[in-house]
Amino acid sequence: MNDLSRSRSGFRPEGRRLPSYFDLIEDELRRRGGGGGGAKKPSSFTNTGLPSTKHPGAASAFSRAAGNNAVVVKVLSYGAGASSARNVLAYQSKEEKARDQDDREVTDLTAAVRSWEREFGNRKGSQDILRLSYELEKADREDIARALGSLAEDGFRRPGDSDRTYAFSVSEGVKGGTRLHFALVIAHEKKGRSDRSGANRIAAEIDEVRAIDDRLDRALRGAGIAPVSRYPAELSSGPKGLTATLHAMQRAGTDVTLSTKTHVKDRPGKSGRYERGGERRDVTTKDHKELTAEGKIVGALIQTRQPRDFMHLLLSGPANVDRDRFVLAGQDFLKEQFSRHRYAYAVHNRNDMGKHPHLHVIVALRNASGKMLNPNIRDFTEWRVRFADKARERGIPIDRQKRIERAGPPPVKRWEWEMFRRMGATAPSNVVEKVMSKIRDTPTTPKREEARTRLEQSRRSVGHVIRMLEGIAKDRSAPSTARELSQDLSIGLRREYGRLETAIREGRNPKREKGEDHMLRSTPISAAQAKAAKETLANTALTVAAKIANPSDRLIFEQATKIIGKVVGLQLDSRVAKNRDRTESGRDKRSSDSLETKSASGRDHVAEQGAINKSSNNRSLDALRIGRSNAEHDGPETDRSNRERPKPQQRDRQIPKSIKLRPPQEKDRDRGR
Repeated sequence: MNDLSRSRSGFRPEGRRLPSYFDLIEDELRRRGGGGGGAKKPSSFTNTGLPSTKHPGAASAFSRAAGNNAVVVKVLSYGAGASSARNVLAYQSKEEKARDQDDREVTDLTAAVRSWEREFGNRKGSQDILRLSYELEKADREDIARALGSLAEDGFRRPGDSDRTYAFSVSEGVKGGTRLHFALVIAHEKKGRSDRSGANRIAAEIDEVRAIDDRLDRALRGAGIAPVSRYPAELSSGPKGLTATLHAMQRAGTDVTLSTKTHVKDRPGKSGRYERGGERRDVTTKDHKELTAEGKIVGALIQTRQPRDFMHLLLSGPANVDRDRFVLAGQDFLKEQFSRHRYAYAVHNRNDMGKHPHLHVIVALRNASGKMLNPNIRDFTEWRVRFADKARERGIPIDRQKRIERAGPPPVKRWEWEMFRRMGATAPSNVVEKVMSKIRDTPTTPKREEARTRLEQSRRSVGHVIRMLEGIAKDRSAPSTARELSQDLSIGLRREYGRLETAIREGRNPKREKGEDHMLRSTPISAAQAKAAKETLANTALTVAAKIANPSDRLIFEQATKIIGKVVGLQLDSRVAKNRDRTESGRDKRSSDSLETKSASGRDHVAEQGAINKSSNNRSLDALRIGRSNAEHDGPETDRSNRERPKPQQRDRQIPKSIKLRPPQEKDRDRGR
């Protein structure tokens, strides 16, 4: 088989041959009506090798077969300490000798580890375990255990802090005395693996150590045990520090007692779950392996803050690449990107032409000037682009897109293949799809078609919402408050959706686009008007949703109308509250009847007014008002004119549009006399 037609994956199902890229091209053309296996390939493939717009899946497969693979730059792990660095350097050198940043071969692994250890000398560990050693007068181990147990129930640092793990060992001291080794976990111990809190951590400071020492001294003296002296305190970091402390307490062959609330909860058919809580359990042993196992259980829930000293980086290329040029491109990238950092790299799969060549790189995170490197997703993207540029400069056709964006089959795990092999077509649909895509080496281009389908679906749903709002705005029988609000929302929604579409078309991230403020009315309305507007929008939304035949489109439309309903409710309620505030403060002198019969756009529909307040609820007052009106209508003209005399006075109280100054008349002067 040709190298270009060889599958890029080492995964081989039992007895099945993965089809080649050219087989896939022929199958794709046959499925789309492009001819059978003996048909000639289109000129777009044979001449240029560029992706074809008519057959995107086949073109992507041919592009990958030609070597245009996506570049892989990723961090495999982070490490701290000389032992971790030794493990990475040893793994690097399993096929070829590693080379350092000066392009010198790493021949002596021990000397290289010592050199890397000097790079880590300036950093400090997280200091999670406190170890105190005492010289006591002759004391019994049981008395010491009871004293420490009572102190654990009260709290080693402060009252109530009773969940901490501690350990102790008792051995023979100087001058016939007793030596006590005591270890306390001062780091935060999580309730489970998912716990991300750290409030219960004790700072590794001299004042905190003295406070713990004072409480421990009082507990021992209260039990009749007299401490003679104390050795300097020691601190260690992380789960490995806890295990090392337990081993140091057991070196003299004495029993070590570990008291903790951390345990492993058994789950049938599954691995155990680490939890903290419940009853405290005590383990007393001198077995080295048992101490290691118990230390790992407690260390699994220690919230450590171990610093990172280096990262293990992977640079991978396609299987059919020129190995020498690929290594040179990796050297160029490392020299440019990590010029001020110590690093070492080694090549794997240089001579195996059926596998992907890759570089394993160990990079010190602290550079020569002491600045720490803290890579994130943006750094990985930038490294991927730069490495692709260096590869292209060396004549290697590598694409610079992300791995997830390439047209390749999805990864299949072993349990998924076993399920498919045993169950066949009865396996879950997602498992069947993944395994069949892997067998046929189907590119993931159809995923983009699904994304386009979802985009068109959302566009249709937004169109339904906009047409619904515009329909309410043009309906003269609807309440005016609902009409004006629907008009404002339709204009704002159309502008906002157009702005986001423009951002996507121009290649910008729509999530980072700053929204615009769109016009909404602020005219005060009554509660009856708000209720009528909400009911109109809700009833119209139900009517429109019932007419949508596609269930998916109807579901998206209903979700959109829920959001529109919340926006409408907030806007209408704010206008009602504004009307209430203006009425209570006296700034609005109009009567309540005018508010219930007028809105921003004129007189409302009768349905929006609700009950018309033309009379009060007191029937006696209504009868008195009717009788007074009849008396005024039936009375003489003189009485009626006298009754209507106060009305001009109300008009006089109004502010005139203009003021004219006139000299006093003679009759006014005579009346004053």
